[in-house]
Amino acid sequence: MSKNTIQIFDTTLRDGEQVPGCKLNTEQKVVIAKQLDLLGVNVIEAGFPVSSPGDFQSVEAISEIVKNATVCGLTRAVENDIKVAAEALKTAKTPRIHTGIGTSDSHIKFKFKSNRDAIIDRAFEAVKYAKSFVEDVEFYAEDAGRTENEYLARVCEAAIKAGATVLNIPDTTGYCLPSEYGAKIKYLKENVKGIENAILSCHCHNDLGLATANSIEGVINGARQIECTINGIGERAGNTALEEVVMVLKQHPYLNLDTSINTKHLYGISQLVSENMGIYTQPNKAIVGANAFAHSSGIHQDGVIKNRETYEIIDPKDVGVTESAIVLTARSGRAALAYRAKNVGYELTKLQLDDVYANFLSFADRKKEINDHDIHQIIETSKVYQQIKSA
Repeated sequence: MSKNTIQIFDTTLRDGEQVPGCKLNTEQKVVIAKQLDLLGVNVIEAGFPVSSPGDFQSVEAISEIVKNATVCGLTRAVENDIKVAAEALKTAKTPRIHTGIGTSDSHIKFKFKSNRDAIIDRAFEAVKYAKSFVEDVEFYAEDAGRTENEYLARVCEAAIKAGATVLNIPDTTGYCLPSEYGAKIKYLKENVKGIENAILSCHCHNDLGLATANSIEGVINGARQIECTINGIGERAGNTALEEVVMVLKQHPYLNLDTSINTKHLYGISQLVSENMGIYTQPNKAIVGANAFAHSSGIHQDGVIKNRETYEIIDPKDVGVTESAIVLTARSGRAALAYRAKNVGYELTKLQLDDVYANFLSFADRKKEINDHDIHQIIETSKVYQQIKSA
C-alpha cells in the first residue's frame, strides 16, 4: 500500500452500534459487513466479542464471510478479553485484535485508580499477549486527546516494543481542536522510538463537531489510518463520518492522500445503515443527507441549471446519488420553474413563463414544496394554458 494511501477503519458495527436503542442482530451485521467489504474499507471492526454472546457470534460470523478487509475485534487490556477475541476471529482471512487502556490522568486516577508506570506495564502486557494469537495488533490509548504528549509517547513506545502494528490515538471526548490534534500526531511521529514500525491511527469523536476536521488534520500530520463510521453514528454526538473524510481527501487532490473506497457506494450503504439501525439521517448531513444535493434558492438553482459546478463541489453520481434536486419553493425563480416544467412535458416561452410564474408564487406561498402534480395544476390554471396545452 502506498505511503500516501489512508487506510479506512470502519467501526460502524462496534462504536457505531453503541447508540442507545440501535442494537443490530447478527444477520443485520453480516449484511452491513458485506457491503463495507464491497465499499472497499481496509478494516472492519466487527464488535467487542467478550461483551456478550451475541457480539461474539457476530464477530465470528463476519470473520467467515469477509473476503478482502481485515476483521477486527475490540478488547480491554484484560487477558480473557483478548483470548475471547482471538477465538471469535479464528476464521478471519486477516484478523486483528484491537486492545488498549486509558492513558489520560483522569482515566488513570479515577477509572483505574492506578499510576502512569503501571498503565504502561499493562499496555505492554496486553499487546504482548494479543501478539501471541495474531500478527496484527492495534493498541488504543483511550482519551489520548487529553493525555500529555510526552507520557503518551512513552505508552506508544511500550506498545511498539510489545509488537503493536497500529497505534490508535483517540480523541475520546471530542475535546481537541484540529490544530491540537494535528500537533499531537506530529509529536508522536517525531518522538516515538520505533514509530516507523507502526501506523498512527485517528479515532475522533464529534462532541464539538470537529471529528472530521481533526481526522483530516491527523493524516496531514502523519497518521495513515482513520477510524470512522457510516453516517458518523456512535457514542454521544457520534464518530468521524466515513463519507466525509473520504470525500474531503478525494476533493482535495493537492493533499496527495487517497483511500481505496469506491465512493459510488456511499449513498447506498448510508441508506442501508440508517434503515437497519432505525436512525434518521439529518437532511443537511454532508454527502449523504437528503438535502446534500438539493437546491431551493432561486439564485442557486439558476447557477446549477447553467453549470452544476457553480454551487456543487461534488458530482452527485460520484457518491451514488442519481442527480441534483431542484426543489420548488417560494424562494425559487423562473429558471427553476422552467426547468421542472420541461421535465414534466411543458416547453414555456418567456412570456408564458412570466404568466405561469405569477400563478406559481401564489401556490408556493400556500405550500412548503411544489411537486410535479402541482406543476401541472399551476400551468393548467394559468391564463396561457390554452396556448401551451399541445406541448
